[in-house]
Amino acid sequence: MNRFDLDGIGMTSRRTRDRLIERLMDQGISNFHVINAIRETPRHIFVDEALAHRAYEDDALPIGFNQTLSQPYTVARMSELLLSRGPRTRVLEIGTGSGYQTAILAQLASKVYSIERIEPLLDKARQRMRLLGHDNVFLRHADGAIGWEEAGPFDAILSAAAPVQIPPRLLEQLAPGGVLVSPVGGDEQHLVMVYRDPETGDYEQQDIEPARFVPFVRGVMR
Repeated sequence: MNRFDLDGIGMTSRRTRDRLIERLMDQGISNFHVINAIRETPRHIFVDEALAHRAYEDDALPIGFNQTLSQPYTVARMSELLLSRGPRTRVLEIGTGSGYQTAILAQLASKVYSIERIEPLLDKARQRMRLLGHDNVFLRHADGAIGWEEAGPFDAILSAAAPVQIPPRLLEQLAPGGVLVSPVGGDEQHLVMVYRDPETGDYEQQDIEPARFVPFVRGVMR
């Protein structure tokens, strides 16, 4: 894929991308760094070519294996929440998926550690990270519930799938002063933000808004 492909044409052009940015700002997304990361990321390379014309709609799109590429508003909102307590340097992402959220995080933090349980998705995400030059991203095929202990602690953790309860091992890997953002629930889900008090080490959870994500699944798939 060359530079022309990354910039896009027609329904994947820079102009179409800018219209998406306008919609996100109308919905309340205001963090300059998040807006700029979304503007500079070619979302059309994260879906099959047949869906590329829909890449800059504010919708979730299928990526195979019963997984989805989250809608841009969701990606932007979760990214803003991660930055709500200040800049983040070391981020753990659970659920690499297509790699789109990963690519956004790579522009917002010094290092991003991302775990995906479905190996074919991870392989494609790895190719996209190389294409975009995100050499601060580290990928692993593993069960997201166990986290990435040897790379932690993390001052930010983001989950792209909804557990019924946040896995304890992820909370343990959240550094004091760190922020965790995740959907939580079964049939009824809410996006939550967990802040770990830097003095006491206690966890403070805040419900943000209703959400709809794929369920958090244990184990790995090859």
